Amino acid sequence: MGRYRKPMPRGSRYITPQGEHALRQELHQLWKVERPKVTAAVSEAAKQGDRSENGDYIYGKRRLAEIDRRVRYLSKRLDELEVVRDLPSNRNRIYFGAWVTLESDDGNEQRLRIVGPDEFDLRAGKLSMDSPLARALIGKSVGDEIRVEVSQQPRYYVVLAIDYDVQ
Repeated sequence: MGRYRKPMPRGSRYITPQGEHALRQELHQLWKVERPKVTAAVSEAAKQGDRSENGDYIYGKRRLAEIDRRVRYLSKRLDELEVVRDLPSNRNRIYFGAWVTLESDDGNEQRLRIVGPDEFDLRAGKLSMDSPLARALIGKSVGDEIRVEVSQQPRYYVVLAIDYDVQ
């Protein structure tokens, strides 16, 4: 058995303007702020002699590799992303960028925004458009019932509200 692992499929290439701004800020922070600090620390640690047992040098080099890997990824990804700035003509249906209020079958309400895979954060209420729930929601309108398989158990949701306010 080899070490080869099939590459992960790329997520959708859509992103909100807020998501693009956050990725560009992360790229700037890593490249212009954090990388120069780590480079200086590694350079200083290298001057102290034996590098094989110098923790600052070893961990600094690892951190530089992590930063460089993330910078490469962000640079490539930002080039291929398509920023969705326009609102859909029919705002009574759920599309990319919509804020959706749902009621689950157990009576809990939640408000989620459908965003691109590069910006999803469930704690902030941002749901990736590639997720099963988001795919089930696309095209639905207020009052529609949605069925989604979660751990091989069906879950039901009712759409209570749809809006496209940017928050």
